[in-house]
Amino acid sequence: MRQRHASQDARRAREFEAFVAGAAGRLLHAATLLTAEAPDDNPRARRLLTLALAHTYACWDGLHGEDPYDRTRQYLATRFAHGAWHQYGGLAGARPHPASPLAGLAPQERLVLVLRLYEGVAEEQAAALLGLPTERVHMICDRATATLLHPPRGPAPAVGGAKMAPS
Repeated sequence: MRQRHASQDARRAREFEAFVAGAAGRLLHAATLLTAEAPDDNPRARRLLTLALAHTYACWDGLHGEDPYDRTRQYLATRFAHGAWHQYGGLAGARPHPASPLAGLAPQERLVLVLRLYEGVAEEQAAALLGLPTERVHMICDRATATLLHPPRGPAPAVGGAKMAPS
């Protein structure tokens, strides 16, 4: 009996290790986009991914044919959303790194954009995952895309050295 449990535990560990080897890079990139950190300096993204992978490992035996990548991505997204929208957990509370391609977006915009465009999640699925109406997800995605394609202009440069003529 004990040998059978040890064998099952070893198989479970091998399956999970294979999953992590194949999925961790993409999931870390998604988490880095969400947290708007620099790709080479992303402690919040790494923590977010670690929590998501730990959750997936804890649920591994109960997946019953469910895609572990989808489960991990869902947890990653909902954990980020909770931290971003409620400002708890430090996942989104820090300022975006200027090197992040999504630094100019609000956390909710980053989340919707990453789910829709980077991860390819359907609008209806993203809406269900986030508890938002489909139309709202569509609008957020459109606004975020427009912001990325046409970033807001900075303030006009100050005109220096100009002197007013005496009146």
